[in-house]
Amino acid sequence: MQVRAIVVGAGHRGLGAASYAKCRPEEFAITGVVDPSPVRRERAASLYDIPAEHCFSTVEELVAYPRIADVAINATMDSLHVPTSLPLLEAGYDLLLEKPISTNIEDLLRLYAAARRLKRTVMICHVLRYAPFYTAIRTRVAAGEIGDILSVQTVEHVSYHHMAVGFVRGKWRRKDLCGSSMLMAKCCHDLDLIAWMKSGVAPVSAASHGSLMYFRHDKMPEGAGTRCLVDCPIEEGCMYSARKHYIDHPDRWRFYVWDSIEHIAEPTIEDKIQSLRTTNPYGLCVWRCDNDVVDHQTVSVEFADGSTAVHSMVGGTARPVRSIHLVGTHGEIQGVLEDNRFVVRHIDPRPGHEYSEETVDLNVANPALERGGHGGGDRLLVEDFVRLIRGEPRSISATTLDDSINGHLIGFCADIAREERRVVDIPRIP
Repeated sequence: MQVRAIVVGAGHRGLGAASYAKCRPEEFAITGVVDPSPVRRERAASLYDIPAEHCFSTVEELVAYPRIADVAINATMDSLHVPTSLPLLEAGYDLLLEKPISTNIEDLLRLYAAARRLKRTVMICHVLRYAPFYTAIRTRVAAGEIGDILSVQTVEHVSYHHMAVGFVRGKWRRKDLCGSSMLMAKCCHDLDLIAWMKSGVAPVSAASHGSLMYFRHDKMPEGAGTRCLVDCPIEEGCMYSARKHYIDHPDRWRFYVWDSIEHIAEPTIEDKIQSLRTTNPYGLCVWRCDNDVVDHQTVSVEFADGSTAVHSMVGGTARPVRSIHLVGTHGEIQGVLEDNRFVVRHIDPRPGHEYSEETVDLNVANPALERGGHGGGDRLLVEDFVRLIRGEPRSISATTLDDSINGHLIGFCADIAREERRVVDIPRIP
């Protein structure tokens, strides 16, 4: 059975998920596109031979048309996820939905209720579950290798160039623009991983601290200008120079930075420089932007069985790193995603031992690592979604709306806790 899909939001993430149709055309086909941008609609239509009558500017236009697919890939911006998903579900489409599911608890519950009422499948794009690193760790946890988990510690270091492009200059720099806090926009992967490692045990409370400490006007270096390539005398020595980030590295974050000139098929260096000098927000000094999301935050969670978890996010680091450390009643697992290896330790009370340690190196002959981004997870997620829609057995990584709620509830309640400086009880979902 070939699964037919519509791309709703034909940007980087939507077309990334759609690309599975190029790898496995016998399993997956793109039969329609929804995007308000004519440029993006035309690009998708060209890539997948979509007829003009299957190209729509809004979801309302799509659902008014006879159904042309089995599923929809919803890769719209965060604040649009629920408003666009609800009519898609009503029209009979199952969903592959980008994270975060919603921008608040109320909308999360609305979507959950609609999916249950309509008996629709909604898989969330928690691609890190599919990274071989995390899949291997979860498999060991599920097998009971370290006993009952007492503590989960996760860390995300957001690199300086990712921080600048996404959360200082970019689409996720202000909550009123994208609808999400930085915690939910960037770390709902990590919060989902925490909930996944504790699968079957509900989170009951959350606390959090964090702030916007560095990327703000009063931290601006002396003499800095407004735009890197217009009036900044210190641009040559600045770590956050737009020239260094986007011209000297022409492919770095190109799917965000060159949105404003995407109508030019092959923009030249001169086109790009002119864009950064004028209206392109990615040409602004990082200390003169209108960003208001945090640049670091720590979350503490208590679970119903008394175990705890801590997640720490720090933006502006030299190296991008995601790490995890699980401590159980019979052992522990610790590793770094970017290294693609972890260790499993067990208590060994024999004289001269103290503990045993096994190193699991996933860099050795692992073809999944060649399958794309997020540690190999991107393509594997779409592959699993297709299997789910076809009624085939799900992998250990498969996530539906039911599986994804706890991680989101942790994030929403942690943000309330940070803003109100208190511990927040996490609601239980029936």
